[in-house]
Amino acid sequence: MKKLRDRVAVITGAASGIGRALALELATKGAHLALCDLDEEGLERTRERAAGRGVRVTTARIDVANREAVHGWAEQVEQEHGAVHLVINNAGVGLAASLRRVRYEDFEWLMGINFWGVVHGTRAFLPILERQDEGHIVNISSIFGIIAAPLNGTYNAAKFAVRGYSEALRMELQLDGLSIGVTCVHPGGIKTNIARTARVQEGDLAMGQDDMAQFFEAAARTTSAGCARQIIKGVRRNAPRVLVGFDARVMDAMQRLAPTAYQRIVRRFARDHWPVR
Repeated sequence: MKKLRDRVAVITGAASGIGRALALELATKGAHLALCDLDEEGLERTRERAAGRGVRVTTARIDVANREAVHGWAEQVEQEHGAVHLVINNAGVGLAASLRRVRYEDFEWLMGINFWGVVHGTRAFLPILERQDEGHIVNISSIFGIIAAPLNGTYNAAKFAVRGYSEALRMELQLDGLSIGVTCVHPGGIKTNIARTARVQEGDLAMGQDDMAQFFEAAARTTSAGCARQIIKGVRRNAPRVLVGFDARVMDAMQRLAPTAYQRIVRRFARDHWPVR
C-alpha cells in the first residue's frame, strides 16, 4: 500500500501509546482517521492532535471484545468516511500471572481484547476493504508472539494466536486474488503505559505494580513514535512481518537459532532478573 494521503485508516486502542503514535504519523501523511478506545479522554486528546494536522478524524468509544459493537462501528465508519483502506488492530492489554493460578475471568478478559479484538476488527472491516482498489490490515502481535516468557503465558497465548491468524489470513487473501495486504507486527520493548495498566495476579510478583512498570520502562528502548514509523514503512512495502526494535530482532534470531533451547536462556534470565516469586 503505497499511497496514504486521502486514504482512510482505522485504528483501535488509539487513546495512547502505539495507537496514538500511529494516528499522528498517519495524519502527518494526509490519511483521514477513524479511531476507537475505551479511554474517552485519551481518545479526545489524540483526536485533537491529529485533527490539527488537517485531516478528518472521527472517534468512538468501543470495546473491541464486543463483536456487535465493532461490527456496528464498521458500518458507522463507512457511512462517515465513505471508505476504509487501512485497518490497524492495535488495542491490547497486559496480564502478569502464573498459568497455574490465573483466574479464568482474567484470561478471558485478555483474550477478548488481544485476540478476539483482532478477529472482530478484521472481520468487521474486511468487506469494506474488499470494495476498495487496495487495502491493508495490520495486526499488532508482540515479540511474545515469537518467544514465551514466565508470567506471560496468557499474553503469549493471545499474541501467538494473532501471529498464526495473520499469517493464514495473508495467504488466504493472496489465494483469492485480493489486493489486500496483511502485516503482523512484533514489537519488542516499547515505551507505552501497558505495564502500568496491566492486571497483576496477586502473589505472583515479588514487587509492586509500580516497580514492575519501572522495570519494564527501563528495558523499553523504542519510542511509540519510532514504532509507528516502522509499522507504516512495513505497510508501504507490504511486509508480512515487522520486528520493532533491536531487542525484537535479537529475540527473533535467538528463537530461529534455538527454537526450544532459547527457553533455558529465558528461564535463567527470569530467575536472575525477573520479579517472580
